[in-house]
Amino acid sequence: MPVNALARDTTGMTAAVGTIRPADLPNEAQRTLALIEQGGPFPYAKDGTTFGNYERRLPAQRRGYYHEYTVKTRGARNRGARRIICGGNQQAANDCYYTEDHYNSFQRIQR
Repeated sequence: MPVNALARDTTGMTAAVGTIRPADLPNEAQRTLALIEQGGPFPYAKDGTTFGNYERRLPAQRRGYYHEYTVKTRGARNRGARRIICGGNQQAANDCYYTEDHYNSFQRIQR
């Protein structure tokens, strides 16, 4: 998918989704992606929980398809705003997206 492509979901809503290479992710996101591929262990209790895609910024999928993982943010006292969202087979990490602004925008991680 080209950078800043528009993805149309089954509801007809359009979401801007760019792309990013794994090597271009922040170091903390690269570590989170490696943990996802290894199947954990994850540092946050909410890691691996279902991501509802309520904002409809990712392509529409069945409920339970997407799962979210925290990307550590230096200096943050809580989980911060950065996440990796993966769909399908979690350890394959084939359908993953990175957000640095708490679900306002996403970049698909190229695989």
